[in-house]
Amino acid sequence: MAGLNRVMLIGHVGRDAEVRYTQSGQAVANFTLATNDVSVDRQTGERKEYTEWHNVVAWGRQAEIAGQYVKKGRQLYVEGRLKTRDWVDPQGIKHFRTEIMAQRFQLLGRRDDAPREDYETTVAGAGAGAARAAASAPYDEYDIGDLGPPLDMDDNPLSSPGD
Repeated sequence: MAGLNRVMLIGHVGRDAEVRYTQSGQAVANFTLATNDVSVDRQTGERKEYTEWHNVVAWGRQAEIAGQYVKKGRQLYVEGRLKTRDWVDPQGIKHFRTEIMAQRFQLLGRRDDAPREDYETTVAGAGAGAARAAASAPYDEYDIGDLGPPLDMDDNPLSSPGD
């Protein structure tokens, strides 16, 4: 039986998305996301808030969009899968890092929280995701053309039915 590796988070961006490019030219973006949880101490009744920090990675066109719109302080929904990397540093110490490999993200919050529109991106096609987000948005100032043409899984433009 196959397993399930799915993560869904809503939190606040800890730092602007940093976009780099691999030697083959593929974009990769990294940023952090903070989620909060509240618990009550059973003995004292004291309310405590905990912050958990998550490392998020996005690839391809989605990484480029993250670099443009994922900014510190913005509320963000991220959906993806967990991946743990390990490496040995020059001193011979083994390190581990668990990351969220973003398959989808959407900026949340009110329009006046930040100057940018909310865009949804998916691995299947950034343009199509932005169209869905625009259709459900409370305002109508979207210019989907800013995202470029819809792309397939290999970042090739999708052809329209008349092409």
